[in-house]
Amino acid sequence: MRFGGPIFQQYDNPQTWADAVREKGYRAAYCPLPIAEHPADVIEAYARTARQADIVIAEVGTWCNPLSPDENIRAAALERCKVGLWLADEIGARCCVNIAGSRGEKWDGPCALDMTPETYEMIVTSVREIIDAVQPSRADYTLEGMPWMYPDSPKCYLQLLKDIDRNHFAAHLDPVNWINSPERYFKNTALLQESFALLGPHIRSIHAKDIYLEGELTVRLPEVRIGLGGLDYRTFLRLASQLEADTPVMLEHLPAESDYTAAAAEVRAIAAQIGCPL
Repeated sequence: MRFGGPIFQQYDNPQTWADAVREKGYRAAYCPLPIAEHPADVIEAYARTARQADIVIAEVGTWCNPLSPDENIRAAALERCKVGLWLADEIGARCCVNIAGSRGEKWDGPCALDMTPETYEMIVTSVREIIDAVQPSRADYTLEGMPWMYPDSPKCYLQLLKDIDRNHFAAHLDPVNWINSPERYFKNTALLQESFALLGPHIRSIHAKDIYLEGELTVRLPEVRIGLGGLDYRTFLRLASQLEADTPVMLEHLPAESDYTAAAAEVRAIAAQIGCPL
């Protein structure tokens, strides 16, 4: 397991980027280059520096809508995902990650059409198109699970792995995104156990955050800083530590650098308590 998170320092070359990552005590990082067709020597310089600094590049996030009802937006999103997967493969990132997409007005949902057999087949088709166009040799394409679109559970993700049927389609784990009910919130230890049991060999990168069930009507489950919510982090880190040694666990979705500092300290404290090196 390798712990990482966003870097807030400005950098203009591979070494200053690597120095910023190591200054935070991270051994994993998000892709240092924006999604574009960069010159080969620039990509190789970052890849080489990451190797020399013992930094794993966790993921290239494309964050767009390959299922948009707008044909132009959909086409642009598919192209962005293809470039993102290409960049991940070239720079040595473990994966390119996106959500499946939404057929509604908002790119990350919710929309009633997203939970239908037709949309499931559209996801299978779009992911196959992305992977087949790029033909990556190292990086995998992955989908981040969501509370209101497929894959919405570990079992759904496992089925997608079977149905997409591509060597370079793998799993991205963000368990908080699957906590979409009080039952899952209160039983999140079981959800974590199921997630790692079903998807463990396929997991390429993991997002780390926390979630809190508010006590007001109706159900509200906002993301919160790690340590302020109800996710069973002892189980989470213990199971993550049993995966392939370079699997990244990446902080995300916090409002300020100080919040990331506090979250990192909490993760490190829990990891130390249970004997999990980061």
